[in-house]
Amino acid sequence: MTVLILEAVWLILRGWRAIDVVLLILPAVLIVASLRAALVGASWPWIALPLALSFPVHVADLLRRRRDTPAA
Repeated sequence: MTVLILEAVWLILRGWRAIDVVLLILPAVLIVASLRAALVGASWPWIALPLALSFPVHVADLLRRRRDTPAA
C-alpha cells in the first residue's frame, strides 16, 4: 500500500491531475485490500467487495483516457 501512495505522490509532483491519479491508483488499492482480506482469512464479502469495486473504477479510468486521447 505504501508503494501505491508513493507512486500517487510522485505522479502528482510530476504534474498529473489528481483525478487522473486517483482513477489510475484506486483499482490497485482495492485489489490490494482484497488480497489482504483473503490472506488474513476474512469472510468472502470482505474479499469480494473491494475486488468487485475495482472493476468499475478501472473502466472509468479507461473511458477517461480514451476521451482525453486525440483521435488518430
